[in-house]
Parts: sequence; structure tokens; C-alpha cells
Amino acid sequence: MDFAKLRAACRFAAFAVLAGFTSLALAGGGDSEGGPAVNQLNLPQGVTPISREIYTLNNGMLVVCLVIFILVFGAMFYSVLRHRKSLGHEAATFHESTKVEIIWTIVPFVIVIAMAIPATQTVVAMKDTTSADLTVKVTGYQWKWGYDYLSGEGSGIGFLSNLATPHSMIGSPELNEPAHPAGDEYLLDVDHPLVVPVDKKIRLVFTAADVIHAWAVQALGVQQAAIPGYVRDAWFKADTPGVYRGFCAQLCGREHSAMPIVVKVLAADAYSGWVKDQQLAMAAKADDPNKTWTKDDLMARGATVYAQCAVCHQASGKGMPGAFPALDGDAIVNGPKDNHILLVLKGKNQMPSWKQLSDVEIAAVITYERNSWSNHTGEAIQPSEVKALRSAS
Repeated sequence: MDFAKLRAACRFAAFAVLAGFTSLALAGGGDSEGGPAVNQLNLPQGVTPISREIYTLNNGMLVVCLVIFILVFGAMFYSVLRHRKSLGHEAATFHESTKVEIIWTIVPFVIVIAMAIPATQTVVAMKDTTSADLTVKVTGYQWKWGYDYLSGEGSGIGFLSNLATPHSMIGSPELNEPAHPAGDEYLLDVDHPLVVPVDKKIRLVFTAADVIHAWAVQALGVQQAAIPGYVRDAWFKADTPGVYRGFCAQLCGREHSAMPIVVKVLAADAYSGWVKDQQLAMAAKADDPNKTWTKDDLMARGATVYAQCAVCHQASGKGMPGAFPALDGDAIVNGPKDNHILLVLKGKNQMPSWKQLSDVEIAAVITYERNSWSNHTGEAIQPSEVKALRSAS
């Protein structure tokens, strides 16, 4: 064994580790509220009983593994260094020992059982979604999250949660768009976070509309796959108000990084106020689909709804070459209006169905698309037309 080379390798490894820690310490940016922190090396402790159990289990098992590592490799290196041939030692000749074999079978078995018991208790607790105070359906889309409050305070509320980072900040080399400076919440913020009350058991029911997604928020101790055609569930009970961030943990396509998760935990009174505001907003949006709208009103409403479409098709309507078609000058947008309505209702290829929007919202956004940029059909699509095609399809 060449000990000079071994010492040199150890010095190099130590220098590399030190350089890594130094680069982390000098990294720019600040902590993200409810998300990753600068120089964070360990898991977050979390704000739910399950997340704290996971944290404790992780640290405890790391300690067990470290002790085993030190004992095993310590004995091995001691034996190699103290009994090497250069010191005059000769290899011993011996056969198997029944006593030793029994010991090295029983000891690992006891260690595994000691680690499995608390881990199993935590897994069983993670699956107990009974007696929930609030149930929310979580639907994964390419590329956003949908939240529908099924039971409990806020039942009936529903919305989509989209990436809040504008594409002008991300930039697009294909469209010669420069990337704007990114802040601490770059690619981590959304326009509509999931809002829940503190100290209440929240049951989440997961599914997906297109491909497999995964809803993961470490601070809440939840990571669950959202699979098309299947329903899975999980729960959490946050004991500290605040904002907690997560991400889609399943590679789901080109814009996988564009579907972060933000959960806002509010005090009971604040949550009740939020529910009231949402219900008033929903009542205001519950427009009569039989009402005849003017083109100007539809265009104004459509500009607001189109913000969800702009994630893929761009605010300029130019789309993303090779991924999403341009709406500016598109044959469907400028063609028969029924085809345009059905495309929005049913989706096609990478474009998901937008049937979760109201008849008024679909009529407004289609009117906006057919009369923006170089498109000048002059048509005002009425909600009643959308309602008729929705019923027929």
C-alpha cells in the first residue's frame, strides 16, 4: 500500500469538501419563505407531527448507520494497519466459528427490527386519513395544480394554481426574449396557493388529468403520486401558520419545473375570512350563461382568463416553437368557432381540457383569442354557444 498517495488523496478530498462548503456560504440569494434555505444541509423539521417523526427517524437511522460504519471500518482498518505483513505478522489459518456466525446474524436482525418498529408506526400514521376536518381534491395537470374543496369549511371552492413567474422572466432563446433577473421565489411562487386552516386535519385526495405527477411538500411531511385514473390520499395537520413550498416530484414533461406548490396555513379567523372572500368571488363569477355579452366585455374578461393560456402560448400569442402552436394567425382560431370551442373543452395532444372553466370564461377567452394580435374575426362568442356544445359533447 502506498501511504504517501493515500495521504495525498485524503488531503485532496478534505480540500474539495472545504471548497464545497465555502461556495455554499458565498452563494447569492436569500432564504425562500417556506422553501429552501441558504446553506441548508439537513431536512427541514417541518410543522406537522408526521414531518417531525420523519425528521427524527432520518436522524436516528443516520446515527445508527454512522455507528455501524465506524465500528466495521474501524475494526477493518485497525486490523489491516496493525497486522500487516510489513510488521512481521503472518496470516492466521482458521475455520468457521458457529458462535461468531450466530452473533453476526442476531445482532443485525435486532438492529433492523429496532429500526423497523418506529418506521412502521410512522407509515401507518401517514395512511390514517380518517376524521378529517377538511378534504381537498388535488389534480395534477400539465403543468399546474387544481384544487377543489370537497368537504369542511370552504366546501365548493375550486381554482387552478399556476406558476407565478412570468415567461418574460424565464426568457426564451427561440423567441429572442432575454431572461429578467430572478428573485428568491424564482420558479417557486404561484398565483393561487392552497389555503388551509391551522391545527386542522387536512385530507388531500390526489389524481391527475394527463400524466403522473407527484405532490410534495417537505415541511408538511407529504409526498404522494397523482396518477390518472386512480385516487390516492394523504393528510397533514400544520400547527404553525405560514407559507410552505413544495414541487412536483415526478418528471411530467417539458414544463415540469413550472408547477411548484405553495400552501398557505392561516389562523382560524383568517381562514374563515379567506373562505368568505372566495365564495363572494365565485358568486360574482357565476354569470348567467344565457346572458348576451358585448364584445368589449368579453374581450376584457378574456384578457384575464388568457393569463392561464399564456404560460404555454405566450402573452404575444406566438407560442413556443416545437412545443405549443402560435395562436396568432392559427387556422383553428380563425376558422369555424365551433371547432375552436370544442378544442378548448376537450383538449388535444399536449393541450389539456379546460372544461373546468365556466361557460362565460371559455366564451370570453375564445373571443379574446379570435380578436387579438393579427386575428380579427370580429366575432363575439356567447356563453350560450359554449353551453350548448358542452351539453352536446
